[in-house]
Amino acid sequence: MNSAVDINQIKALKGKYCNSLTTYSRFITREVTIGDIAMGAHHPIRIQSMTTTDTMDTLATVEQTIRMVDAGCEYVRITAPSMKEAQNLAEIKKELRHRGYNVPLIADIHFTPNAAELAARIVEKVRVNPGNYIDKKKFQQIDYTDLEYEQEVERIRKRFSPLVSICKEYGTAMRIGTNHGSLSDRIMSRYGDTPIGMVESAMEFIRICSDLDYHNLVISMKASNPKVMVQAYRMLVEKMVAEGMNYPLHLGVTEAGDGEDGRIKSAVGIGTLLEDGLGDTIRVSLTEEPEYEAPVAKALADRYAKRTHLIDQSASEFIPDVQFPSNFDPYSYQRRKTHEVQNIGGHNVPRVIVDLSQQNLKDPFVLSSIGYNYSAVLDKYNLTEQTADFAYLGDSLPSFSFPGNLKQLYNYSTWKSLKDQQNAHPVFSVEEYINAEERDTQLNFIKAAISVLFESTEQIYNAFIKALSADKTLVLILETNSIHGMAEQRQFIFDLMIQQLDIPVIIKRIYADVSEEDFQLEASTDVGALLTDGLGDGLWIQCDSVSSKVINSTAFGILQATRTRISKTEYISCPSCGRTLFDLQETTQLIRSRTDHLKGIKIGIMGCIVNGPGEMADADYGYVGTGPGVITLYKEKEVVKRNVAAEHAVDELINLIKENGDWVDPVARN
Repeated sequence: MNSAVDINQIKALKGKYCNSLTTYSRFITREVTIGDIAMGAHHPIRIQSMTTTDTMDTLATVEQTIRMVDAGCEYVRITAPSMKEAQNLAEIKKELRHRGYNVPLIADIHFTPNAAELAARIVEKVRVNPGNYIDKKKFQQIDYTDLEYEQEVERIRKRFSPLVSICKEYGTAMRIGTNHGSLSDRIMSRYGDTPIGMVESAMEFIRICSDLDYHNLVISMKASNPKVMVQAYRMLVEKMVAEGMNYPLHLGVTEAGDGEDGRIKSAVGIGTLLEDGLGDTIRVSLTEEPEYEAPVAKALADRYAKRTHLIDQSASEFIPDVQFPSNFDPYSYQRRKTHEVQNIGGHNVPRVIVDLSQQNLKDPFVLSSIGYNYSAVLDKYNLTEQTADFAYLGDSLPSFSFPGNLKQLYNYSTWKSLKDQQNAHPVFSVEEYINAEERDTQLNFIKAAISVLFESTEQIYNAFIKALSADKTLVLILETNSIHGMAEQRQFIFDLMIQQLDIPVIIKRIYADVSEEDFQLEASTDVGALLTDGLGDGLWIQCDSVSSKVINSTAFGILQATRTRISKTEYISCPSCGRTLFDLQETTQLIRSRTDHLKGIKIGIMGCIVNGPGEMADADYGYVGTGPGVITLYKEKEVVKRNVAAEHAVDELINLIKENGDWVDPVARN
């Protein structure tokens, strides 16, 4: 089924990375067979995860695999770091089949070609990491001549080809899984720690497979930074298509963390790509039990299953599309340039608006949900690190005084009637603004639903555009509740860029009644996709079925995940596997409990040397298991303390943070 690249798809993708920027259209990839569950082509987006048990513990691994399958996993990955684990995959597979579970198994390989070659004879798929497999990773900067570089590629070809031959013989699939943090010294020396380096690392292995007429491939470009991950996948697609390839994509944000943060971060990276029709299988990497990952991945994928009619409609023909503005690059981050209005736009961090118009505004304690904790004894507000910048009150009037740094937004008609307009600003509809006799002298908001703009008369639309260019006190609130609203908002912002209109834009999304977790995943996808590309000077997310506290927390979580506004500590923690040398969940929570007040610090928590220090590439500090009961501590990529006993390692980590001047006592932050 669709085993070759469609020539029309190649033409359509030239200079782009997806079929359409405006209409949902899934990028059709080659069909790859993994056991009896195929992926790619027109198959559903597949769900997978990875065991955390010791691979030599057959029973524990089997039972965990069964829990994962029952939770929705269609593929299960198991680490095989050496020959003995690779051999034991046969026992695990035998027991699973005996129990009636025919789930395809994937062997996870990093450093050991012999283990990969053995596993490929047993399981349905092997995963190899080009940065670790055969290539060298010793954090050395080496200047290669072109000849030396090609000689190294040829050395890889000779060592990698036997695995390809075995996979062809046994019908075994392969994932070429590049990770941002584990690029080889050779790739780093030529391309640096960049998305193009990730792509080239994978393409070298892909080309070898192609030359050997082996095409049962899946490709991934994982990073703990969603921006890097998104850019790498986009670049990979364009590069593959330019070379006549369309292999399926395995999506994931590696070391995403746990809880709300891990889910939001995963949705930002994975969802951004899914919105543009990229992705054939998903693994959500949470520092939790693996059976908790599958429902999150499934929730992300299910949004696009509902758009099947759009996929079918656009599979055979390509929709006329907008072009990128000349000053926009989908492969590198640059925030859209806007002029500053008060504290919005320009060089200001993106702002957060929360709707309190339906709240009881008779009690100042209501503001605690958006980061302002009121003390009745002291009659003052204590601010958290996640304080909303604006509260939309609509037509409601509070009976208490707001804190000075929380600005109030009112509907225009109500704002006009206020006796005291200090710290209060109007929100206009398009027609209200055009016909208004009175406006704020400093800050005005114009709320425009994209659907309404498209339906407005030419006279009103032209007047609207003229206002956006002429009034330097104006901020645009761009609103949608459309199923593919991200693309609508992106298209409108692109149009502003093409017309050289530098008005600040607040991204507003409205969601129907959904669960708290679905709201977080959907908002992180839709708003995060725009912020990841530098589009948006603020966000306003709304959902009547979710509390304002969750909405506020989600907004700041999205900003943190896109690294556009830092409000808390970031934990780059791996999801655990059979290589892990300590209890990752327990240790992560312990480190979090003692460091979560360190705003802006990134701490990597890695279960083994495979995942560190490379996978925590941009962490400020690293905590890495290097042996049973033994931890190595890093400052960035440099080893600082080796062989620290696990029972003292958290204290030593905190001492390291203090020694480098990054520690702040929790009480000092109030």
